[in-house]
This record gives sequence, structure tokens and C-alpha cells, in this order.
Amino acid sequence: MGAPLPLPEARALVLLRANVLAKGMSGIREATLDLLVELLNRGCIPIVPERGSVGASGDLAPLAHLALVLIGEGDAWVGAEALPGRAALARVGLAPVELAPKEGLALVNGTQAMAAVGTLALLRAEHLARTADLAGAMTVEALLGSHRPFTEAMHLARGQPGQLAAAARLRELLADSPLNASHQGPSCHKVQDPYSLRCMPQVHGAARDGLAFARGTLEREVNAATDNPLVFAEEREIVSGGNFHGQPVALALDVLAIAVSHLATISERRVEQLVNPSLSGLPPFLVPRHGLNSGFMIAQVTSSALVSENKVLCHPASVDSIPSSAGREDHVSMGMIAALKARQVVENVRTSLAIELLVAAQALDLRAPLKPAARVAEAQRRIREVVPRLEEDRELYRDIAAVCRLVDAGGLEV
Repeated sequence: MGAPLPLPEARALVLLRANVLAKGMSGIREATLDLLVELLNRGCIPIVPERGSVGASGDLAPLAHLALVLIGEGDAWVGAEALPGRAALARVGLAPVELAPKEGLALVNGTQAMAAVGTLALLRAEHLARTADLAGAMTVEALLGSHRPFTEAMHLARGQPGQLAAAARLRELLADSPLNASHQGPSCHKVQDPYSLRCMPQVHGAARDGLAFARGTLEREVNAATDNPLVFAEEREIVSGGNFHGQPVALALDVLAIAVSHLATISERRVEQLVNPSLSGLPPFLVPRHGLNSGFMIAQVTSSALVSENKVLCHPASVDSIPSSAGREDHVSMGMIAALKARQVVENVRTSLAIELLVAAQALDLRAPLKPAARVAEAQRRIREVVPRLEEDRELYRDIAAVCRLVDAGGLEV
């Protein structure tokens, strides 16, 4: 039940299931596999509800909806049109298959639904890890923060790989900053910046390490044989087992959600530093005539709402289990639930980071004529191409949406 998987996730589901069947351990005819591949080639994509899997014998319900279309049942998208399965196949010049022994089971066993949703969420999260470094670098510049906490020796002394990568990225983004040079020397009154600035490599780096763990699990899973039973043709042996069990994926996706959530948690705190005049030294809420205008006040509130929602969503699904199938499936993974939660966390993180980018761009405007580091300035310029400087209150949801689109399109890769 529930909303259908978005088209990219449904396409990924078809692709991953075809990849499993192509390994030759599922006991399926080549013609049936070919039909599955042709669904992708001809743009006939099964409509798959996102709710109904506990990750017991894999993603039985989602994969069954995929398989329905192959036998002329269920529903599928052809372009933007939803059609009954048989009509959808006919529209693209295909005919239903009549399943042979073992093929029905081969089409519905495995972890491909949770892996499809989870892998696309992971790819977005990895992109957001780089976006978070950029947003943080813009805020460091806007708040006249110190670059010294990103010194390489500091991070080599600890040796955490994600931390090293995040610190290196921040050094690249902040290199040769005129704005930073303007507040160095004896006149600089700051001793230590808030944690949300100086601990960025540690927090962003820990997120990177969590994402790396999730990537390792998912890379193995999408290329694994997860059917049951498995057919070992050379040994002439059929083995019933449990490769369909989603526990490795469920755990990885819970880690993914927790890891990426911290990119938003620390980002929201940086936004507070920007809009709070007692912390930033800038006009309240970064807007002229602040008594009349609210500026970016509610943008920070929105980010805090998303961060708080993530705290609920990050409760791990993988610690739960509920028996099903008359007690035969007595331990289940909840992997699909972990995938759906991770997807929503990633979406929330993207929006929180877009808010920081928007607010930091405004703060940098207020530091003019001082200029930030070249890459930061380029990112600000690209933001200004889609969102003008805020001079008086307007509907900020449009601005936030515009920066969200810029992030999603990779338009801030500098």
C-alpha cells in the first residue's frame, strides 16, 4: 500500500532485480530476464507501492508488484500515463510471459527495493556532504571565522579519514581569502569560534565515514545473489538459505540516516550564528530595517523543524523485528522502513543546507566590499543568479526552493 515509488527508484528496482537474475543462480529463463530488461529499455516501469515490506524474505511485496507487470497484471507507467500491466506491455510492443517452474519465486525474493531506495539516497547524501562543506565555508567567511582549525596537522594528529577529507575540502574552499586576511593579526579579538564552525571537519568527517560504511554494504548488496533457493548449476545443487534477509542493508541505511542527519544539525546551528546579531555582529536576521522586516528569522525556524523531524526519523528501524508467516519468518530486518526513513532524512538535510547557503549568501553581501575566498565568491554568485539579495520581506519559500533546485542539479560544485 501507499504512494508509488518515485520513477527513479522504480527504475532502480527493475535494474537491480535484473542484475540479480543475470547472475544465473535464480533458476530463471533468459527470455524472462530479457523481458525485465526490456521494461527499462522501452520505458514501461511497474508501479510499486512503497509500503508493505518488513524485509523478511526480502522485499516480497514490492518485488511482487514488479513481477505482476511481467505476467500482464498490476500497473505500469508508460511515460506519464498509468496503465494496466497488459495494456502497458502492449503499448511498448511487449507481451506477458507465462512463468515456468521456479520463476515466480525468483522474481519476488531479494533486497532490491530497499537497496534501490537506499542507494539513491546514499548518492544524494554523498553529494550533500560536499555541499555541507561549501555551506560551512560560506558561513565561516560571513562570520569572520578562523581558518586555523582546518590546518592539516591538526587532522593528521587524529587520523580519521572522513575528517581529513572534510578539512582538506574546507582548505580548498577557503584558500587565499581577502575577507579572512582582513581580520588577522593583533586586531583579531576572537580566541575560539563556536563548535559549529571550528568542529566542521570532525562532524562533517564523521558523516563521511558513516556514508562510506553504507556505501560498502550497498555496493556489495546490489551485486549479490539474494534469491532463495539458490541454484548452483555447476555443482548441480539447489540450496535454500537466507541471502534475502535484509539485515545488512537495514543496518547500513540506519547508519546512513544518522550520519547525514548531522550535516543538517550542525548547519542549523550555523544559521543561528548568522541571524543572531549578538553572535554575528551583523543586522538582526540579516535584513535592513529589521524592526519592520523579519528577514531570515523563519528560515532558521524551518531548518530547526527539519532537524527535529530528523531526530525522530533517525531512530533505527533495524533494531525492530516482528514475526510473520505463521512464525516461520520470526526475525525480520525492517530494511524497507530504514530505506524510506533514510530517503526522508536526506531530503530534509538538502533543504536545511539550502537554507544555510541562502542565509550565508546574504551575510556575505553585508560584508561587502570585503570579498571572500574565490570559490566561496563563485558559489555566492551562482546563488545570486537564482535568488536576489533580500532587501525587504518576501515569500522565502520560493527562494529556498530555488536553492534546493540548484543543489540538486549540482549547480554549486565549485
